[in-house]
Amino acid sequence: MSLIGNIIWIIFGGIFIFLEYIICGFLMCLTIVGIPFGLKIIQLSVLGLAPFGQKVEYNEHAGGCLSILLNVIWIVIGGIWIAITHLLFALVFAITIIGIPFAVQHVKLAGFALTPFGKSIR
Repeated sequence: MSLIGNIIWIIFGGIFIFLEYIICGFLMCLTIVGIPFGLKIIQLSVLGLAPFGQKVEYNEHAGGCLSILLNVIWIVIGGIWIAITHLLFALVFAITIIGIPFAVQHVKLAGFALTPFGKSIR
């Protein structure tokens, strides 16, 4: 079931989400300061390409205060806008019964996009 969901996801916009995140991640990795943010955006791009069948989990060894600090910086830099965009897409998809699974995936992406540090994709 997750294979079919991922194929439909890619056809109806998942490839654009993936390309947007991967390009942004590589651009962030051009600077030394942006490397941690770029690597998390690249992880987000993988989740944006095929979200069905993947889970976002908290790491037990997340780094404590460093993860919190990086999440706060990330929210200010752009995480809030990415999360709002995914939540708006979730509202649009939730209008129809067929779109509800896609809305759930957008909510999952919004949660990971808002605070990506201290989380991993499994």
